[in-house]
Amino acid sequence: MVKYMLIDELKKEVGYSEDYIFKKVLVDGKIVNVFFNEVLTNGTGISDFILRQLILLKKKDLNKLEDILPNTNIKKIKKTEILDYVNQGFLIIIAEDIYASEFKAFLDRGVTTIESELSINGPKDSFCENFNTNLGLIRRRIKSCDLQAKSLLIGRSTLTKVAILYMENIADKKLVEKVQTVLEKIDIDGIIDSSYLKFALEGRKSFFPTIMMSERPDKSALALLEGKIVVLVDMSPYTLILPSFFLDFFHTVDDYYQKPSNASFIRIIRVFAFLIAVFTPAIYISVTTRNYNLVPLPLLLMLKAGRTFVPFPAYIEALFMIICFEILRESDIRMSSTSGSAVSILGGLILGDAAVAAGIVSPIMIIVIAISSIAALIFTSLELVNALRNYKIFLLILGTIFGIYGVIIGSIIMLYKIISLRLFGYHYISIDENEINDSIVKINKRIRKRNSILTKNIVRGKYK
Repeated sequence: MVKYMLIDELKKEVGYSEDYIFKKVLVDGKIVNVFFNEVLTNGTGISDFILRQLILLKKKDLNKLEDILPNTNIKKIKKTEILDYVNQGFLIIIAEDIYASEFKAFLDRGVTTIESELSINGPKDSFCENFNTNLGLIRRRIKSCDLQAKSLLIGRSTLTKVAILYMENIADKKLVEKVQTVLEKIDIDGIIDSSYLKFALEGRKSFFPTIMMSERPDKSALALLEGKIVVLVDMSPYTLILPSFFLDFFHTVDDYYQKPSNASFIRIIRVFAFLIAVFTPAIYISVTTRNYNLVPLPLLLMLKAGRTFVPFPAYIEALFMIICFEILRESDIRMSSTSGSAVSILGGLILGDAAVAAGIVSPIMIIVIAISSIAALIFTSLELVNALRNYKIFLLILGTIFGIYGVIIGSIIMLYKIISLRLFGYHYISIDENEINDSIVKINKRIRKRNSILTKNIVRGKYK
């Protein structure tokens, strides 16, 4: 009688949803109820490995189903846990006791190639939306029991599985505890993507990102071996790597797959790209509108001649071009790959050439804004690109009002913001003496040590 009351309660709880399936199986003259969600489970597996096995059992076998049924992941659960397990892709067997057996359907796209962080020499596999697959991609690279995974369920409605990954013999335990405490305090309806957790972990608002998102398993594995923490989120193909320092965004995993001289050259290029992306428009506006004495006279005459027939002030022209480029970039990102290239060609060549011919913008302004915007795209972090855009506009406004002194003031403000940033007690621009050889210029040393700011186990290869 109690069993039938439980079935009635479950049917009332799921309401009119037809994807919840209730079945009765006759086992040696006794009725056994099974309950599952047909869209979240593998129906063929349930029929072959559970239902066919159940009808062959005896009554005495119903007390030890976890030892008899051929599924490795079967366990006893409480009555209050039934719906939680069903919504995670489990089959519920209600006999003498209540059992949950995992039969999740394959609803993910599997391991595919990297899309946002393209690899030149390194591995091509990327994370997907399956939690176990993502964890397996990391464990394939780090074959050590020191790789620990603390799991949490976050989100009242989604019950999203989140794991904190760290190396037991390398990572700082206090950092692990701080991250776990922050995650346990998150109380919202649901976690749809790892970005939700990123905003909660970062805490202090800033244009510059302090947590790195990555779809590359090799990058996450490398971060773990450095003493950092990786947060895995079910249904998200991006992991969170923390803490991330300012110089980390100037590095790529491919830097470690090529000669130090080549990696150093590319990193120096990234530094120049950072400076060009932020300062070029503001300096151009400053020297052409207020501080004429900062450029040679022939160059100044050439710059002014290009704007002879432009009816708008230089700062309006620059803001207009920045907005146009951002619209073009956004449309290129959002549109399909088949039409995206056509949009880029149309916007970059035809509209740009037409705007110059019509006298709306000057040719030199197109060059300045284009090189500034393209320089920002050298970075794979979308948040860093957006931060460069925001500070570019900020410095542009200050340069328009105060000239080159405004650019200097804006630079000081930006530098102060970078210096004052902290995440879980770590300074954003922390550079350890062991990391100097791998900052901007990469020096090849036979024995490289870990960052002592992150871990006390600085000697690589030292197990404990």
